[in-house]
Amino acid sequence: MGANLINNYAEAVSMLLFGIGFTNLLLQKNLIKKIIGLNIMDSAVYLFLALKGYIDGRVAPIVVDGVQEVEAYINPIPSGLVLTGIVVSVSSTALMLSLTIRLYKRYHTLDLDEISFKLKKEGL
Repeated sequence: MGANLINNYAEAVSMLLFGIGFTNLLLQKNLIKKIIGLNIMDSAVYLFLALKGYIDGRVAPIVVDGVQEVEAYINPIPSGLVLTGIVVSVSSTALMLSLTIRLYKRYHTLDLDEISFKLKKEGL
């Protein structure tokens, strides 16, 4: 068990980061802190995907010096997924932050319990 953890410490770090983000997402009442937790979870997933796509001794799949053997390059799919995920994550974070600003302007708080109480009070 200990040897596997030492050999896969980066994967363990990504799972730990995911756990921190998930716990933050569940336990926080402040919307900004929830958004931060979601971004930590995203980063953990991207780290894990990047680690799974990397192979020691291989380089990025850019043909240089006529080397065309598959064994010389890493798999480009995880890298592409990570880049796509980062773009989607930035867009969704911007949307969440803009909606949070709208909620704050309307209810003058970022606490989900207070917003829920005010919504029930309004009858919505």
